[in-house]
Amino acid sequence: MLLRAPAVVSPATDASSPWKQQQHSGFKKGISADKCGVGLTATYMKSKSGIKRSVHTIRAVGGEGRTTSALTGVVFEPFAEVQNELVQVSRSFTQSLARQKFTDDCEGALNAQINVEYNVSYIYHALFAYFDRDNVALPGFAKYFKDASDEERGHAEKLMKYQNIRGGKVKLQSILMPAVMEFDNAEKGDALYAMELTLSLEKLTNQKLLNLHAVAQEANDGQMTDFIEGNFLTEQVEAIKKVSEYVAQLRRIGKGHAVWHFDQALLNGV
Repeated sequence: MLLRAPAVVSPATDASSPWKQQQHSGFKKGISADKCGVGLTATYMKSKSGIKRSVHTIRAVGGEGRTTSALTGVVFEPFAEVQNELVQVSRSFTQSLARQKFTDDCEGALNAQINVEYNVSYIYHALFAYFDRDNVALPGFAKYFKDASDEERGHAEKLMKYQNIRGGKVKLQSILMPAVMEFDNAEKGDALYAMELTLSLEKLTNQKLLNLHAVAQEANDGQMTDFIEGNFLTEQVEAIKKVSEYVAQLRRIGKGHAVWHFDQALLNGV
């Protein structure tokens, strides 16, 4: 629908006018169709000090060939500009209807990051099983790694949901069996060795997230970069800082009885 510029103010119509007028709160309103039978023109009149004035409002006009050079400030013509999208939507039966400005590279990078999160979760689950053994008996470490495993799995599921939101297809890949299932270390002890491994994994995950962000940035996908920044990057650097402190503390206390006290602090959330 096009808007025509306001008509020139004209004298009020007389009683013989074909306009249908209604009295309401001191105003007289007349409405009529234009000569082409499209659009309406409204006239409002009020008597004050013996003077009658008639003002024509902007007319809504339909049909082709009605555009005039008097149009100003119109920078968006939705029905004209939407035609390409409408054609694509009308033809889309097997592809996602929600997909827009979402490249294949971004879709593939998201699937790769989902696999990273699941693999890291798998390693943390292996660490949980190790520290939960009766001959290791460090329940605080077991709880910590169980929570870490669940968190990484949650990250994978969040990425899967985002993939679906953008109209991509989730393609799960193989999860590798951890190369190591025994985490004891003669020099460092199992607690310190496990935390150093955790720090390395968190840094690796952060680098993978930065790579994912770079793919989105290269594709000029502002929404995807915002999603990664808001949901992952800040949380990841905070996790790196926390695990770094754990590593520093375990290096101080060594492999002795103090490890049990550290384990109790993890168990009680201190």
